[in-house]
Amino acid sequence: MKPPVEVSVFLLSLLVHHRLSCLHSTGGASLNSIISLVSSLFVVFAEFTFGGMVGLTNALEQDRFISGFMDFYLKMGEPHLSTSYAVMMSYWEVAHLILLLTIIHRMFSGKSYRSLGLLWAGSSIANQIVLIPGVVIGKYGSNIRPAFFRNAPFFLVSFWAASLFFSRPREMPIVTADKIAAEQKKGLLSRPADLLLSLLLLGAVAFFVFRGFVVLDCPLDACFTYIYQYEPYLKDPVGFSRVMMLVYFFYAVPLVSILLYGLNTPGCSWMLDWTIFFAGAMAQTQWCHIGASLHSRTPFTYRTPADKRWPVIALNVLLAIVPALLALRCRTNPAFLMKPVPKGQSNDDKKKN
Repeated sequence: MKPPVEVSVFLLSLLVHHRLSCLHSTGGASLNSIISLVSSLFVVFAEFTFGGMVGLTNALEQDRFISGFMDFYLKMGEPHLSTSYAVMMSYWEVAHLILLLTIIHRMFSGKSYRSLGLLWAGSSIANQIVLIPGVVIGKYGSNIRPAFFRNAPFFLVSFWAASLFFSRPREMPIVTADKIAAEQKKGLLSRPADLLLSLLLLGAVAFFVFRGFVVLDCPLDACFTYIYQYEPYLKDPVGFSRVMMLVYFFYAVPLVSILLYGLNTPGCSWMLDWTIFFAGAMAQTQWCHIGASLHSRTPFTYRTPADKRWPVIALNVLLAIVPALLALRCRTNPAFLMKPVPKGQSNDDKKKN
């Protein structure tokens, strides 16, 4: 019996050195016919699936669920993978594995996988954009081994895959012209969900800017109090938290500002894509940040203080939830984001045309 293709790819990732022969034997079809059915994205997903399995193995070993798999590689290849941030990043590979196998299943089933691809691309790029600079400028920057440079192809390929997903035709939902016109006539006060999301996004921008100032050693008393009493993890010499806050400061702030514009301007259909991409990025980074600030591998002096733990966790969880809610809002009620209906053209007119 021919197994599902996503199962074949999962097995393929475990036996990467023999991946082509495994695919040939488990798929029940010739190698040439398999290659003719899928795009180059399939090869990318297979490699990322293997990387995800390695990451999960590392996380389980660092937390002492298993042993004897990663010692040599950590010593001779990437010692930073033993840090709390890298452990949480490795656990997040489970989410990547689920996304990748789902995409592969939909790819072979002839179903759309564009939105899932954008979600994965946002998460994967956010992963690398913090990891690579964090290693270079942080505690492990003086101990970089050749194996570290394997991250560069993963980083570049993630951008390439994202560009492919963005360039694919968007599947626009069917919305009547009358509904589009009615929604786009409403002001922000007439759209309470959008008003609430706008306020939450403004709050996120303010918090991104504030924490950017904090890691840039702003002398204000508020910054000093925050870094010592609420999130001392931001001064962890490993460097990942500092890089993440700077990424938020220089990249997330402009992007959220653009998303705010799109949420308040009719016809910004690009919101359907960028909100998904941003939701994936924020979910990955906030998972790693929250987990690392509480993990036992983080020195005690840099962990979130026990008396401030729940407010800090709640605030950081909210930063991950708001982009997801925004993406969900755009997907479930896209009428306001559709292209404006030409003046004087009703739904009946469109049907006649």
